[in-house]
Amino acid sequence: MDKPTTTQDSSSDQSPSDHEKNLDQRPPDGIAQLNEEVPDPDAGLSEEERKKLDRALLWKLDVRLIPWLCLLYLISFLDRTNIGNAKIEGLQQDLKMSNNQYNNTLTIFFISYALSEPLTQILLKKFRPSIFLPVTMILWGICMTTMGLVHDYGGLLTVRFFLGLTEAGLFPGVNYFLSCWYKRSEFGIRAAIFFSAAALAGSFGGLLAAAIANMDGVGGKPGWAWIFILEGLATIVIAFLSFWMVHDFPDEATFLTEDDRRRVIRRLKLDQQSSAEHEEFKLDYLWASLRDWKTYTGMVIYMGCDGALYAFSLFLPTIIQQMGYKNTHAQLLSCRNNHSSYIADRTGKRGYCNMFMSLFGIIGFAMLLGSGDPHVQYAGTFLGAMGIYPCIPNTISWTANNVEGVYKRGISLGFVIGWGNLNGIVSSNIYRAEDKPRFKPGHSVVLAYEALWLLGGSILQHLLLRRENAKRLAGKRNSWVEGKTEAEIDKLGDKRPDFLYTL
Repeated sequence: MDKPTTTQDSSSDQSPSDHEKNLDQRPPDGIAQLNEEVPDPDAGLSEEERKKLDRALLWKLDVRLIPWLCLLYLISFLDRTNIGNAKIEGLQQDLKMSNNQYNNTLTIFFISYALSEPLTQILLKKFRPSIFLPVTMILWGICMTTMGLVHDYGGLLTVRFFLGLTEAGLFPGVNYFLSCWYKRSEFGIRAAIFFSAAALAGSFGGLLAAAIANMDGVGGKPGWAWIFILEGLATIVIAFLSFWMVHDFPDEATFLTEDDRRRVIRRLKLDQQSSAEHEEFKLDYLWASLRDWKTYTGMVIYMGCDGALYAFSLFLPTIIQQMGYKNTHAQLLSCRNNHSSYIADRTGKRGYCNMFMSLFGIIGFAMLLGSGDPHVQYAGTFLGAMGIYPCIPNTISWTANNVEGVYKRGISLGFVIGWGNLNGIVSSNIYRAEDKPRFKPGHSVVLAYEALWLLGGSILQHLLLRRENAKRLAGKRNSWVEGKTEAEIDKLGDKRPDFLYTL
């Protein structure tokens, strides 16, 4: 390989003909091999005809994949965080739990949830999304429903453990799944739309809890119990529908024609991705992920935004209540905006987007620490949300963009997201009842997470990726492909010298 080929992310509306120009930069045997593996269904068409087909294909993918997956994540996030709404409706008092016991019920969810996530990515690929995701939803819907039937601390603790275990596959699984359908320059905006369901769950969850709490006393059960029961039953219904609404990976998706299937796989290969195709699992993929320094910098960055996210989500109703609002009003004020930036897809500078947005969170939590005025505090929570929510999908996209290989990407995402969620253990224990009404220790911890891990980690990874790209552009990694065939080079994934990292 004489000269590395630049594959840095470009705009999301890049046309097939633009990609064919990129193909021309590959060795001739690489072009021939691609055409042999995946025949071009649009051979002979004009550039304008190719653009039209590509736009239609992308629209078809968006319509068939994104809306239902957003609904599933809304349900998932609602189910894992509605315990915060149940608390202010009397959960802790009715089950006679101490503050530490309540925090334990939050903590145990994250233990089972985080430790299961790397494994779920392997199972998702092995058993197909259309089977794996609905089955896991049915199981966690059952757990959710039984949370409304518990009578003591031990019962709630047990059900929360299994809720974490059964929910573990959805969020990392869907992000991995989407990364196998879209180019690197298209994935970020889809991940942001998908994750926006979390912000909607915060708003919708508060409104729903406020409405369901009015059922207090129906069937002899308190309002908080009905929150769990009704939301759990809704999850089960949606899970059964998902057997028909969730699709498989591109090489097996039934809603695509044969030509469309080839178009999807070709556009991914032209973007130096192979994750749309079958590949047998080998233990080597696990070790490849563990040996990759990007796995660990991604874990650091994601813990910075995810630890802050769970602290924010679990305790926001209580924090708002301490501003002077009570129960239903606190639920209603849980509505908050999720300002996601789509600039990263256009520029390929995901690190800069993380750094910029994290500053809002740092300012917001500094305001919460520095002032007891309700108006200042509410403004602080708004800025806090701005500094947390956009960084979640951006960090996941950043990780997915820079890891190539069917299983390696899934395993890496599992480790990154799993480690981030494990920090929910910290998040569950930093807002203590004895710290009312200012919750200074909790706000201080979240501020540290954003400043040290989210901002600091993003700066570190950006610098390391920039240095590696410079070496590849200078030809210092070309020795990695000497003597290899084009097929062997493709199997190197993100270790290809012409694979430039997204900064």
